[in-house]
Amino acid sequence: MRKVLRVLLLIVAGLVVVVALLALYVKKGLPHVAVVKELKVEATPARVEHGRYLANSVAACIVCHSSRDEHIYALPVKDGTLGKGGEVFSREFGFPGNIYAANLTPYHLGNWSDGELFRAITSGVSKDGHALFPIMNYPAYGRMDQEDVFSIIAYVRSLTPISHDVPPTELDFPLNFIVNTIPSPATLSPQPDSNNASAYGKYLVTMASCVECHSKADKGKIIEGTEFGGGRDFGVVNGKTIYSANISPDTATGIGNWTRELFIRKFKQYTDSSYKPRTVAQGNSIRRCPGLPMRG
Repeated sequence: MRKVLRVLLLIVAGLVVVVALLALYVKKGLPHVAVVKELKVEATPARVEHGRYLANSVAACIVCHSSRDEHIYALPVKDGTLGKGGEVFSREFGFPGNIYAANLTPYHLGNWSDGELFRAITSGVSKDGHALFPIMNYPAYGRMDQEDVFSIIAYVRSLTPISHDVPPTELDFPLNFIVNTIPSPATLSPQPDSNNASAYGKYLVTMASCVECHSKADKGKIIEGTEFGGGRDFGVVNGKTIYSANISPDTATGIGNWTRELFIRKFKQYTDSSYKPRTVAQGNSIRRCPGLPMRG
């Protein structure tokens, strides 16, 4: 009997050692991606302007990496905060820790090389080698055209430096281990010809992560079969729960009956200089909520 117990104890001890070594590898040995590229992005006016468009209107980097007005619908970026970082995706709203959006201005990124920025955007690894939490959709950015990545880098370099120190992200167990397994080498792809509407649209939709917000999710993961069908819960505003819209081709509840002109108008209806932003009722605000995606 004692011999059996001794064998069992040895087996348990061996398993503990294996698990400990595996945890140590995941925590210290990962993420494992390619070394930083030696590159220098030439910040031409064309690149900076194209990067401005991508970072503000498609990849939406600036949306999360700035301060936003919670008392106006659509949470517009506050003047003077472009890229300053600090927005927190917190436990209060269902996130596995407190995830802080980094300062993207030269105040923080001034000592980063272009290669380090390229790796962070496309593979999810920071300057010091730690894994970035995939609320920044680097799995999608890693499928962009290299020139588009260069344009975003050029634009970020052009931002006005803002002195603002952002706290480090704090992830709960087991996400503080799992996050290290998510970064992977970029698989860049050429931008499709804009005359090929379907392929070019897919490229933009992937970069913009439309599917993330316009699908139902469970614990941050998209529920299979709900892609683009809407229904993600974005919290309560003025006593009403906000859900994302169905943007699938369904003719009854989606956009299947929309004309090309209507589709374009929906995207441009707030660009009119006469448009006045709607404010949230006094005493209320729009806040980040658990409906935001966790990718990976």
